[in-house]
Amino acid sequence: MSRKIKKVLSHDTCETFCFDEEKVNRVQNVIEDVNGLELLFKALSDSTRIKIAYALTIEEELCVCDVANIIGSSTATASHHLRLLKNIGLAKHQKKGKLVFYSLDDEHVKQLIQVAYLHHKEVSKDE
Repeated sequence: MSRKIKKVLSHDTCETFCFDEEKVNRVQNVIEDVNGLELLFKALSDSTRIKIAYALTIEEELCVCDVANIIGSSTATASHHLRLLKNIGLAKHQKKGKLVFYSLDDEHVKQLIQVAYLHHKEVSKDE
């Protein structure tokens, strides 16, 4: 069985200070565009919410009761997490009779979850 060995660098910083002014200026001009993006990742950093988001990539929509059963929680807990995902713009909901169904807000959110999942599987496989 082959085993990958990660090379540990003893020096992971530059030994001399210099920078590419053109690159730095180009990035500095747009770096503020990511302000607020951390809220998306903060919302998804919770294991329950990422499970809910992943479940919504498998099933296009789920009612609160479905989500509660999937994650093994009360409907109140599931509703709390779903509401947070909705408030941050990752999910949307629709009331149908006495049931409330949630889905991911759009294809971008679905792709984000799927890409993160694929990356996680690749990294886990390499360990």
